Amino acid sequence: MTTKVFIDGKAGTTGLRIYERLQLRNDIQLMTLSEEDRKKPECRKEMLNSCDIAFLCLPDDASREAVAMIENPDVVVLDTSTAHRTCDDWAYGFPELSPAFFQKIATSKRIAVPGCHASGFIALVQPLINAGILPADTLLTCHSLTGFSGGGKKMIAEYGDENRPALFDAPRQYGLGQQHKHLKEMVKISGCAEAPVFCPIVADYYSGMLVTVPVFKSQLANGATVESIRKVYKDLYNGNMVFYAENASEGGLLSGNAMSGKDSMQIMVEGNEDRILLLARYDNLGKGASGAAVECMNIVMKQAPETGLDL
Repeated sequence: MTTKVFIDGKAGTTGLRIYERLQLRNDIQLMTLSEEDRKKPECRKEMLNSCDIAFLCLPDDASREAVAMIENPDVVVLDTSTAHRTCDDWAYGFPELSPAFFQKIATSKRIAVPGCHASGFIALVQPLINAGILPADTLLTCHSLTGFSGGGKKMIAEYGDENRPALFDAPRQYGLGQQHKHLKEMVKISGCAEAPVFCPIVADYYSGMLVTVPVFKSQLANGATVESIRKVYKDLYNGNMVFYAENASEGGLLSGNAMSGKDSMQIMVEGNEDRILLLARYDNLGKGASGAAVECMNIVMKQAPETGLDL
């Protein structure tokens, strides 16, 4: 028996990558619309109500509109936008955080796929708050380096333009007003009492992400040490999709694109006993977007989470 899947927004960067992952699977029937029909609300509504699983790869408002179109109670929705990530009645699509997160994904009809930057921050911080190692009211900073594909088709075109400004040749920090759209889910899902000072940086490479959260030993609770942190990560992240990686640097350096093309995530701890670096490395289009979406779909379908993914 095949599962009928419709990708609303297939032409976008995330939608296209989901489509590429699913088109070779024999347990999936991809339902598609012509270029003309995909712009017609009535055609989209018909598809959204006749599929088993709908991926929404749309801007926030369009995602909300699409959800409102769905009248069939059996349709499972996986939304890759920011629209529903902090909604209590939606499952948050990061199953590795705990068995409860996994179970909610497995049984929900509404699943919000995490944001790319948020995925790394939450993967690093939420387990330490849960374990009582990092107090929830700790004031944190987060640096996040990403390839330009994270900006979607427009930014990909800008970086690919041979006449682009010279400023594009160097890494560029953005989100300068500290109002980045991922901050709300970073706070809610991690359990932080305060939003971190967040410094996202886009650089001149296609895909890959490196998220860093620095902490001082003096910020840790209950006598915790670097080894305490490593133990939490090793115990929690021991699967195929998210895993603790020891000595993963490239000669003392960490490349932001080392996981490009992969759907998994490395968790690392560097620094020393006093100044500790918590690190997550993955592909912004993989575990940071389409790979995470397909992983959630697999869980809904009662398949192995990594089915059809590149680890």
